Amino acid sequence: MGVRVLCLRHAESENVVARVAGALPLAELTPKGRAQAAEAAECLLGEGVTRIYASTAVRARQTAEIIAQALGLREEVVELPGLVEFGVGRLEGTADPAVRARTAGVLRSWVVEGRLGEAVADGEDGHAVVARVIAAFASIATAHPSTTPAHPSEPATHPSTTPAHPSATAIHAGEPTSDLTTTSAHPAQVVACAGGTVVLVGHVGSLTAGLSVLCGLGEQVWGRPLPHAVPFPVEWDGRAWRCASWPGLRQDR
Repeated sequence: MGVRVLCLRHAESENVVARVAGALPLAELTPKGRAQAAEAAECLLGEGVTRIYASTAVRARQTAEIIAQALGLREEVVELPGLVEFGVGRLEGTADPAVRARTAGVLRSWVVEGRLGEAVADGEDGHAVVARVIAAFASIATAHPSTTPAHPSEPATHPSTTPAHPSATAIHAGEPTSDLTTTSAHPAQVVACAGGTVVLVGHVGSLTAGLSVLCGLGEQVWGRPLPHAVPFPVEWDGRAWRCASWPGLRQDR
């Protein structure tokens, strides 16, 4: 058994309401966002969550802390800097619609076309974003090792921290899987423990870009941006990462 990561985008935050672009690490949750985080916690009751990981951004940490408190977890939320939203350089914090459109266009070039060299202004390119998100997931897999190998005759594979090729979707032993179904719309130090279920709170852009490569999702998920505070599973079986569902994706696709 490997680790199951219940991923979610942070709950609604001030930067989203203000429609400004960038990573914006100090933006806080709105009152609606706090209610969304509490609803997400209710959805996670009974899932056997043992630990919560989050981006270092305030809105992600606040979401994670609300969930942790509701689930009665004693362990502190583990911050992973690699999960932060991708930056737009000198255009950080602008509300210019043209910049927002360019940001969406760059994300599309990463996810759909695999052109990871694209960037908004002097911000991060896709190579940097994907590499740090993959490294964050790898650190979680390492902290929660499989209790048994994926196949009796083969040892479990240590998760890679970097793509095998800038535009590759196979980044470690085993091909990424992308047999998606629907789900409802509703470097940090870590301590190793066997497998289990954890929660990860991240951001719409960096999570979409990273998981697109990590799990081979690509255009299947484009046009279906992650809603606020809706968990979906990503699993490491000791050989490969698999994302079996994505919020808002129809089953008949």
